[in-house]
Amino acid sequence: MKRIGMLTSGGDCQALNAAMRGVVKGLSNNVDELEVYGFYDGYKGLIYGEYRLLTSTDFSGILTKGGTILGSSRQPFKLMRVPDENGLDKVEAMKQTYYKLNLDCLVILGGNGTQKTANLLREEGLNIIHLPKTIDNDIYGTDVTFGFQSAINIATDCIDCIHTTAASHNRVFIVEVMGHKVGWLTLYAGIAGGADIILLPEIPYDIDKVIEAIEKRTKAGKGFTILAVAEGAISKKDAKLSKKEYKKKLEKSPYPSVSYEVADMIKQRTGTEVRVTVPGHTQRGGSPTPYDRVLCSRLGAAAAEAILEEDYGYMIGIVKNETARIPLEKVAGKLKVVEPDCQIIREAKTIGISFGD
Repeated sequence: MKRIGMLTSGGDCQALNAAMRGVVKGLSNNVDELEVYGFYDGYKGLIYGEYRLLTSTDFSGILTKGGTILGSSRQPFKLMRVPDENGLDKVEAMKQTYYKLNLDCLVILGGNGTQKTANLLREEGLNIIHLPKTIDNDIYGTDVTFGFQSAINIATDCIDCIHTTAASHNRVFIVEVMGHKVGWLTLYAGIAGGADIILLPEIPYDIDKVIEAIEKRTKAGKGFTILAVAEGAISKKDAKLSKKEYKKKLEKSPYPSVSYEVADMIKQRTGTEVRVTVPGHTQRGGSPTPYDRVLCSRLGAAAAEAILEEDYGYMIGIVKNETARIPLEKVAGKLKVVEPDCQIIREAKTIGISFGD
């Protein structure tokens, strides 16, 4: 008999269900008896004992289904050691739920914050397997996260659609792509969608360089310019501010986001009409791409193998296109950022893409 718990935490993405299915199929095909307890709304369900015993029916037909059948919520890692409003010790409550159900393992699907709490539970003595989920592709130790490719498709489709209207009206268009701290999604969607300028959190931009790139296109007889801007993009001027100073600046800003500030500066300096498109949470929605379905099936199978071998305390990631067990303590709390001088940035610059630097 194998008895596992499973939860999805943090922001949703397209392939969470596919990953859970992969784990359960990998186990059910190799053990005679299996019990899977699904916790509702992420760590919240583990803390307050909100769960149910899942059956094979729950995992049937969900390979192509976006979102998560278990629901999700954000439970900030920095508050995990802080008692709730009723004085409940959250960490002890999670451990008690785990022991009450006599679980062999807890499978946790989520991003960076989720991973830090997963490592905390490992340190507390629980058997943990983590699967790396995020459309941002910013989890350290794995080459790719599930949800990333699906989000690229949606963001790229948005840029593709903008191309036709931008060409028709000879305007500057900005597409704001998700990514507060890292720019992988904006970088890949920007290149795939043929953006002329890409602004990332890791490469602070100079508005003069941005305008220079727009004017260069205009002089070359190209009537429109498309910018792919990460929601966490930052100017060189603002990058010099402390976190506290920058936060204050954002609170007082008349702009909904950085894209609107960039748009206003371009309009003021060039007189060109600028339009901003924000696909927002559509980037998390819809069905997972075939790539993500395969990826999640592989990660799920690899997670099942680790559980069958009773080898715990790992993130199951992809390294050089092979599934790998990466110790949680080596990766928890680390971000995988876009290095400004990495090969893909250099190649993008070679084909004429400006990063405003």
